[in-house]
Order: sequence, then structure tokens, then C-alpha cells
Amino acid sequence: MAAPRAVLLLSGKRKSGKDFVAEELRSRLGPDVCTILRLSGPLKEQYAKRLLDASAYKEMFRQDMIRWGEEKRHSDPGFFCRAAVEGALQPVWVVSDTRRLSDVEWFRDAYGDVVQTVRVVATEETRKRRNWVFVNGVDDTESECGLDQGVAFDWVITNDGDKVALGEQLEMLVQSLHRSL
Repeated sequence: MAAPRAVLLLSGKRKSGKDFVAEELRSRLGPDVCTILRLSGPLKEQYAKRLLDASAYKEMFRQDMIRWGEEKRHSDPGFFCRAAVEGALQPVWVVSDTRRLSDVEWFRDAYGDVVQTVRVVATEETRKRRNWVFVNGVDDTESECGLDQGVAFDWVITNDGDKVALGEQLEMLVQSLHRSL
């Protein structure tokens, strides 16, 4: 595994568009330069292979999966972070689902100054248009609220459906990344 030149830790609420922003960044930088890492991937693989898709099945077991993941993180805060970076070779890593302060701390400890935090925000109205519905025990837990405080984000990307505004924000971030390469 080559050391990254930039690590972007994306965070945001469910249906804020974190995955969309991650895909846009990879598209703009190119797949040879940028890879998307998902901390939830190793969690879901460990919990059950069939949870990797966006099925209704996953939603039925989301709370139990969160509880199990929290137990793993409490015993080893870097467990899912290490699994996510395994095999990553591109110079830019976009971690599309950073959710906890321990994730940010692990990446900062491991990769230092190349780490940048990115918060993707969308209004509750926009998230509802994207089929978000508040779920007790999910949307009010650390997996969704762990970075609501305690992090001074390097970038805040507003993703409320204005393609031009989003494009301008992403272009500024991409230009900054190009300076690091």
C-alpha cells in the first residue's frame, strides 16, 4: 500500500449526499488518482455479506449492525479504518462515510497532515426529498451524530440540489487536491 498524498474524510447526515459527492470527486480526479474507501464496507462484510447492497434487508438490521459495530470499535477503534485502507494504491483517498471522532483521530494519527475533513450538508427538507425518514436509535446515535461537534471541518460542501453551486464547491476542493499531488 502506497502512502496517500491526500485523505478526505467525508461526513454528513443520512441522505446528505456523501456518496454522491465522493463519486463526483473520483470522477473529477480520475480513478487512477482517487479511490473511494468506505468504513461501513468492512463493517457490513463482517456483519453479513448481503448487507452490502442498499436493500430493505439492511434497514431491518441497521440498529443491530450499529450496536455490533460499536462493540468492535470500543475494543479496537481502528478496526474498520485499517480494513478500509487495505490495498488502497491511489494518491487520493476519499473516505465516504466518516462518522465518529475516533475515525478522524485514527486517520490523523496514521496519516497526519494529508488528512482533511469534509462535511457534506443538506437541509432536512432536501434529505426528506431523498426519502430520508428519521429513525429512533439510528439518526440520534453516534453513527449519525458523532461528528456534529468536536471537529473544525476543513471543507463544508452544501449539497441541496443546486448542481452549479455544488460543482463550484467541488472544483475548489479538486483544485486544492491537485496542488497536493
